[in-house]
Parts: sequence; structure tokens; C-alpha cells
Amino acid sequence: MITLFHFLALSGVLFAISVAGIFLNRKNVILLLMCIELMLLAANFNFIAFSHYLNDIAGQVFVFFILTVAAAEAAIGLAILVALFRNRQSINVEELDSMKG
Repeated sequence: MITLFHFLALSGVLFAISVAGIFLNRKNVILLLMCIELMLLAANFNFIAFSHYLNDIAGQVFVFFILTVAAAEAAIGLAILVALFRNRQSINVEELDSMKG
């Protein structure tokens, strides 16, 4: 039987992996965006788990809105990255820290 602890442990592992990915890799912008999406997924796991175990649909509705915002963030983030790559020929974070006037 899968208990609430199993879901929370999985969510904690996903969140820890995403935090480690952000701190270990600070060069690739695409990987940073993927780690942020993984953080949102970990939070969504918590909402779904508590929603199921408390028999309340509010958590699942909140997850729907989080997924909508995450999809918009991914689309806009990738569009910004394409524009940066066209202008600078690189998406390395260390090369993007200076403003070009």
C-alpha cells in the first residue's frame, strides 16, 4: 500500500535533485529552466498527495493552475533563449551577465 509518506518522500527527492541541479550547473540556461520545472513538479506532487488523502479537490485544481503557469513560463523562457542565442551566439550564463548597449 502506498502511503502519504511515500508521495512526500518522492516529492522531497525530486525537489532535492532540482536544487542540486541548480547549484551544480550554473552554465546552461536550459538546464536551469528544467530544474525550476522539476521544483514545480515536486510541489504539485505534494498538492496531489494531500488532496487525495484529505478527499479535497482544491489541491488538484491548484495543480491545474500551476501547470498552466509552468507551461507559459517554459514557452516564454524558450522564446527569450532563442532571441538571446540569435543575438549573442551563446546561451552560457557566464557570457550573458553583461548588458550590451
